[in-house]
Amino acid sequence: MAAVGLVLISHSQKIVSGLHDLIRQVITDVPIELAGGTEDGAIGTSVDKIMKAIQKADAGAGVLVFYDLGSAKMNAEMVAEMLETDQIIISEAPLVEGAYVAAVESNMGKSLEEVNEAVKKEF
Repeated sequence: MAAVGLVLISHSQKIVSGLHDLIRQVITDVPIELAGGTEDGAIGTSVDKIMKAIQKADAGAGVLVFYDLGSAKMNAEMVAEMLETDQIIISEAPLVEGAYVAAVESNMGKSLEEVNEAVKKEF
């Protein structure tokens, strides 16, 4: 059974890279993709990077998206609309804590809705 994928969006590539390293210390089998910074490596977000990350993270069980700041959420919402699927949920949980809990829950084989509910209960 496919695991729920996670996408980590930040205005900084270093933030999502560090978070990815943290999660991978304990969870190795959950699809996690990063969309940090702009195409040229500057601070900001990229619709294209977010779209590619969501598409790559989706192993068939849906994708839970975490973000750092409001414009990252706006870009994630835009991508979700463009992809026209109900298998993408943009979480309101804190980026670090939410993504960590989601990785643990996804690793247990829970559905997209179950992972999202577990994250919401924590925060």
